[in-house]
Amino acid sequence: MEIKRSGAQPSAQGPSEWFTGTVRIDAPFSGSGAISGATVTFEAGARTAWHTHPLGQTLLVTTGLGRVQREGGAVEEVRPGDIVWFEPDEKHWHGASPGCAMSHIAIAEKKDGAAVTWMEKVTDAQFSGDRA
Repeated sequence: MEIKRSGAQPSAQGPSEWFTGTVRIDAPFSGSGAISGATVTFEAGARTAWHTHPLGQTLLVTTGLGRVQREGGAVEEVRPGDIVWFEPDEKHWHGASPGCAMSHIAIAEKKDGAAVTWMEKVTDAQFSGDRA
């Protein structure tokens, strides 16, 4: 058994290559090496870039009001208690709503040592739900 105490790891800023806006990553974990995850907090309007996960991703929304979208789908709102599942290799993004921060626990399995493939940034039009 191993207990990682809250606050034992410093918070990290979400890299600007993968995120738009202010994003904080806390308590990253990697279990037995096959699973990775972290608590991620997005300030209002912050979001990930488009990305995929080879074996899918689960988000457990813990606070605030967020947005998620899969390629070709509508922008959806998510709230505390919501659980979001993205299929393997499903292109998607997630983040906070324009006026409210959002935190979630993100969990993904690794395939061949990788849990995510990052792509282009989400545009302001995509974030607002414009299909143009």
